[in-house]
Amino acid sequence: MKTMRKIIESLYNLRLLDRPCHTLIYSLQEALKDCKSVLDIGCGPDSPLRHCKNIEYSVGIEQFKPYLLEAKKRKTHSKYINKMAQELDFPKKSFDAVIMTEVLEHFSKEISRQMLSKAEKWAKKKVVITVPNGFLVQAGVDDNPLQEHLSGWTVNEFRKRGYRVTGRAGLKCLRKDEQTESRLHGGDIYNTMRWKPGVFWYAVSGLSQLFVYFFPELAYGLFCVKKIRGGN
Repeated sequence: MKTMRKIIESLYNLRLLDRPCHTLIYSLQEALKDCKSVLDIGCGPDSPLRHCKNIEYSVGIEQFKPYLLEAKKRKTHSKYINKMAQELDFPKKSFDAVIMTEVLEHFSKEISRQMLSKAEKWAKKKVVITVPNGFLVQAGVDDNPLQEHLSGWTVNEFRKRGYRVTGRAGLKCLRKDEQTESRLHGGDIYNTMRWKPGVFWYAVSGLSQLFVYFFPELAYGLFCVKKIRGGN
């Protein structure tokens, strides 16, 4: 099993599966390839935006201080703002794109809808959202109470708002119903699998991504992109 784990981690590090599996990094790169400026709401300690080399200017918003400090160490953004996401305010069309990766589920539905409306106002070209598929139980992790999940989102909810939705992170049925992994302190991603050995089922989950991309209703997570009217 250690050998399988090394193989999986080697493949991940080489990014060999990014394109065929539409990984988060590849999907984000594709969605933002025509964008130069990005507002990253809830950027966390290690935003996937750092892999988008075409971005010339980015603003990372993070309320949790330890995450903000880690993001600064990694130099993931051009500028950082330590503020609650719902308190933000920017002029209309301030950024080419606004992204929120694994953010909306941490707010109530009412606040999340308000944030979506703001994001759609601030973006010139696109809004990119990732969320779990439906409600996923999660309490605070990393000693961060803001990590608790307060809402769930479905494919149809995003489609009704004009988003193109694809599936990510493999089959939902392979994952546990409750998420307890630590992001900042190096939690083991294999422990999120429903069955043991986790490394085997993680590999199965990765393979299932080849088709759940096209059937987001079956996926563990959702990748949602909305093109803004009037954008290039």
